[in-house]
Amino acid sequence: MTNDLTGRKPIYDPQDLERALVARENAGDVDGMTALFTPDAVIDLGDGRLVRGKEAIRAFFTKLQVTGLGPDGRRFKLGEQRPTLICGDLALTSTRSIDGDITSEVAQRQDDGTWLWVIDRWSVDW
Repeated sequence: MTNDLTGRKPIYDPQDLERALVARENAGDVDGMTALFTPDAVIDLGDGRLVRGKEAIRAFFTKLQVTGLGPDGRRFKLGEQRPTLICGDLALTSTRSIDGDITSEVAQRQDDGTWLWVIDRWSVDW
């Protein structure tokens, strides 16, 4: 099933959120990346900065598309995903990136059965 307005498939399995984020980022689809988050979502960038709300998330992803993620302008790459842990309408997703960083995210089932992230921590660093 495809969303008629965007041409993007709705996410009915939280395990697919990471793959969709990577594919949309690599395609330069900022709106598609932003669409994977709830309106009040928060992203913890791991350096003390929090990005809160869909408009701030869109602005952040727009900036990433312009500047790249690092000095080499690297793009997201899919790492090793852990199996999703689901409890009711919440799901924990996690990925070990190629550079060894570990992400953790909380997804929430929406009324239409799709899943969106509500919390995204880019790097779990102790």
